[in-house]
Amino acid sequence: MVKLFNPSGIHKPLGYSHVAEVTSGKLIYIAGQVAMDAEGNLVGKDDFAAQMRQVFENLQQALGAAGATFHNVIKLNYYCADSVDLAAQLPMVREIRDQLVNTEAPPASTFVVVRRLVRPEWLIEVEAVAVVD
Repeated sequence: MVKLFNPSGIHKPLGYSHVAEVTSGKLIYIAGQVAMDAEGNLVGKDDFAAQMRQVFENLQQALGAAGATFHNVIKLNYYCADSVDLAAQLPMVREIRDQLVNTEAPPASTFVVVRRLVRPEWLIEVEAVAVVD
């Protein structure tokens, strides 16, 4: 149903796959999630790690509502405010993600640094695509 792989003519990636090939199944698109709790309150003002954990909790909730888990995720898109020190924070991003995704065949990923997100207190936004039978 899904094949995650890295073609031999492209560099070996660190923690993601270059290609996600879908041959069958139901596609699930999860809108970009930010660090808002169920009541709409910001979690982790000025705390990137707390915001990442809330974002992934929101993604997990959305996936579950659609009958999926993180093991069904084939693509993650990250949008990070340029105020975040990525050199210091990127290992933590991978650590949180790796607790949830299949690290043997990690999803294809794109990580983009932007000037800011819609609300200036948001430090990270992540969207996902998943496939289930």
